[in-house]
Amino acid sequence: MNFVEELKWRGMLHQMMPGTEELFDKGMVTAYVGIDPTADSLHIGHLCGVMMLRHLQRAGHKPLALVGGATGMIGDPSGKSQERNLLNEETLRHNVACIKEQLSRFLDFESDAPNAAELVNNYDWMKDYTFLDFAREIGKCITVNYMMAKDSVKRRLNGECSDGMSFTEFTYQLLQGYDFLHLYQTKNCRLQMGGSDQWGNITTGTELIRRKLGSENEAYALTCPLITKADGKKFGKTEQGNVWLDRQRTSPYQFYQFWLNVGDDEAERYIKTPLAECSRSDWAKK
Repeated sequence: MNFVEELKWRGMLHQMMPGTEELFDKGMVTAYVGIDPTADSLHIGHLCGVMMLRHLQRAGHKPLALVGGATGMIGDPSGKSQERNLLNEETLRHNVACIKEQLSRFLDFESDAPNAAELVNNYDWMKDYTFLDFAREIGKCITVNYMMAKDSVKRRLNGECSDGMSFTEFTYQLLQGYDFLHLYQTKNCRLQMGGSDQWGNITTGTELIRRKLGSENEAYALTCPLITKADGKKFGKTEQGNVWLDRQRTSPYQFYQFWLNVGDDEAERYIKTPLAECSRSDWAKK
């Protein structure tokens, strides 16, 4: 199946960099979605990203699931009005193991096919990277003006959080950008995908690749719409009212009731996006 056309039909395509669709005409594409392991379970807000990886693999392309053991220690400011609590390394290791088990229910990690899924952890390449080396080699590539122009930064600096934004969270987009650069160089990963709130972080990665390696190196970005709560706010591991994929956190009955109680105007979108397993051709036969 055509991966981009499948996303369009499902309503799972929010933004896409020019040239992304043509990339899939050149052969097997390696793409990744990043997940911060700030809890030991995924929630339904992750389902669109996970299903994008699943559809990518079904279309014959290679999915990478990046679990942010390093960036999880900082916290993504996107969509957040407050600074996150920082987790210790032991807690993050536990969360990574739990999330990998959940992802294995959606993605094929075990086969010997060329497009078998891989789980990567950015702690593996960040743990020995010194601050001075990162500042010299990566920090000089992206200007502060560029980083401050991102919506996730501007919202925080314009009063959404009374405490502003720490330097720790300000550097998040640069760290995520380096993840893309690393996977581009080591895994031939040309595409990063994520929720619509990640557009700024993802495009920082494409810009870093261009500035670090040269303009002839092409990297792409693609985002999907967010699954939101009734009040329109995004689901997050540190937020109230989450619907988790772990039955110990959200019972099967509660999980079922969430989908049963969505509005009629949302029902078709949810059936086609996070819940559907059948392809467009299968759907047409039903």
